[in-house]
Amino acid sequence: MFVEGRLHRTIEASGDLTRVTIIDQTALPFEFKLIDLKSLEDVIQAIKFMQVRGAPLIGVTSAYGIALAINNDSSDESLKKAAISLKESRPTAVNLEWAVNQMLEHLKGYDFHNRSKAAWLYANQLAEDDIKTNKDIGKAGLPLLKQINSTPLNILTHCNAGWLATIDHGTALSPIYQAVEEGVNIHVWVDETRPRNQGMNLTAWELTQANIPHTIISDNTGGLLMQQNKVDCVIVGADRISIEGQVCNKIGTYLKALAAKAHNIPFYVAAPLSTVDKNFMGEHHPFEIECRDPDELLRIKGMNSDGLISEVKIGLSNAYNPAFDITPPEYISKIICEKGSYNPGSIGTLL
Repeated sequence: MFVEGRLHRTIEASGDLTRVTIIDQTALPFEFKLIDLKSLEDVIQAIKFMQVRGAPLIGVTSAYGIALAINNDSSDESLKKAAISLKESRPTAVNLEWAVNQMLEHLKGYDFHNRSKAAWLYANQLAEDDIKTNKDIGKAGLPLLKQINSTPLNILTHCNAGWLATIDHGTALSPIYQAVEEGVNIHVWVDETRPRNQGMNLTAWELTQANIPHTIISDNTGGLLMQQNKVDCVIVGADRISIEGQVCNKIGTYLKALAAKAHNIPFYVAAPLSTVDKNFMGEHHPFEIECRDPDELLRIKGMNSDGLISEVKIGLSNAYNPAFDITPPEYISKIICEKGSYNPGSIGTLL
């Protein structure tokens, strides 16, 4: 996507295959900052502290983490240790584990001398595949938006599932970008998405770069807007999807789905098929929901009157900070993936 007239991806490998350059998403929206990751440890820290975030981007970043690890040591033992460390960096997004496993399987066929180059080539291929997948998600979601007879078309989003969460184009925002390219008049209600404000800090920033009309709202405003007939559909991303169609996504997604169901508003989930986890079967085989540092709730970052970025404490009590919730399939209208749009209960059959 374009930032100030220049094309950028969220992560790019250097020509000499010694580092990757990422957009530091913790600096947005106040600063557009590029940083280099030169080691496996750098990659793990970037994932843990959400300098890169979003399930598809985390997956590709972990693939590059494998490539960086075996630059120094291409042995089986090094590969195994790198895979374990990466999988432990964030537990919920299935794309991370998927990408690491893809790398491991691919590199089995290479001897130690050729493994490093093969790792970089395959990580680059996963990045290219992600871009194509996201384009296809946009094309699959476009008919769902076009069938809504409203001008402007008011779409509610939650968290960030745009190009910042992928390599390019995004998942939930991809149909929006596609529709705007085709001249559809769209306005986006952007949930602030506490506690890390990914909606306000990232989605709104993205839409500003793309000149798409949008308005930031508090997380609790969506229900009122639906009640007032000011929301035509909801589109969110996903960090993990069960074969039964249950969707794990940023905390607060379930509440939006409940409100949308109560007001007969379409609720769409957009994600690549790599997000579908054949081992996740909801209540019967639950997975770990990441609980993050309570300080994410109790502190907030902003810009002061002098233009300086600072962080302040806004709470003193104990805090509980689960990062995700699970939305049952009966509250989801369609799941949009690279192969089309499907009823939630059918998504597992595509595997």
